[in-house]
Amino acid sequence: MIYFRSDYSQGAHPKVMEALAKTNAEHTDGYCMDPHCENAARMIRELIGIDDCAVHMMVGGTPCNVTVIAAALRPYEAVIAVRTGHAYKHETGAVEGTGHRVIAMDSTDGKLTPELIDRAMEEYDDEHTPLPRMAYVSQPTEIGSLYSKAEMTALSKKCAEKNLYLYVDGARLGSALTSDENDLTICELARLCDAFYIGGTKNGALFGEALVILNKAIDDHFRFMIKRQCGLLAKGRLIGVQFEALLEGGKDSIYFEMAARANRLAKKLRDGLAKSGVKFYSESQTNQIFPVLPV
Repeated sequence: MIYFRSDYSQGAHPKVMEALAKTNAEHTDGYCMDPHCENAARMIRELIGIDDCAVHMMVGGTPCNVTVIAAALRPYEAVIAVRTGHAYKHETGAVEGTGHRVIAMDSTDGKLTPELIDRAMEEYDDEHTPLPRMAYVSQPTEIGSLYSKAEMTALSKKCAEKNLYLYVDGARLGSALTSDENDLTICELARLCDAFYIGGTKNGALFGEALVILNKAIDDHFRFMIKRQCGLLAKGRLIGVQFEALLEGGKDSIYFEMAARANRLAKKLRDGLAKSGVKFYSESQTNQIFPVLPV
């Protein structure tokens, strides 16, 4: 049976499983303070071309989002996102559980724009409302669309103008980076935002994400916040080992190979359905497709 429901319905890439088995009997320090997590962080710094950044191994996407937002914002501050954004729609109020409002803006293509940021800032502009302090986006978006280099640059400039952090949810970042329609590299992305993560769960790992923090203000005592948000994995080396395997070879690694293959096969499926007259909810540029099928 071929299962199309999601990109994390199977286990992990065989090389990831091999790496976990090979290192299984090792004795290392816990809580991501081991040589594997340190090496994976080094590999990520080399990949993005930035040495002066923090890399944290996280257990999942929602813990990433909640922990970054909780660490970055003061109690009265809020996050701007689009209504289809994962942090707003698919995290069961986890962000709000930390005391921070997610200000949801309507968007036709799943993207946050400078104009939407302006609108949110105008609406939430005094001490009787939450104060916007962060813009949250996903690359790709929840409906499969991509931010171009020009769009992400414009967002970055607007955030700087409005004193907002720019945070990029990268659960499917591999799919974005390997899309035929993508023109934004991971090195460029890292220079346009304050924090982002490289998703592992949805691209070959059993579990785990690699959070990259570029802004030192967010990283201040960040491990304390990870622990407080119940995200500090005792056997943290299991995440580091997986990212070592996923990213070995840099831009030629299995991480990007898998993402490119997923995009390619999704396009094949999408083209076949389109030829049969099937319509789609959105024009996806990645491995997410949303056919509108008859009931």
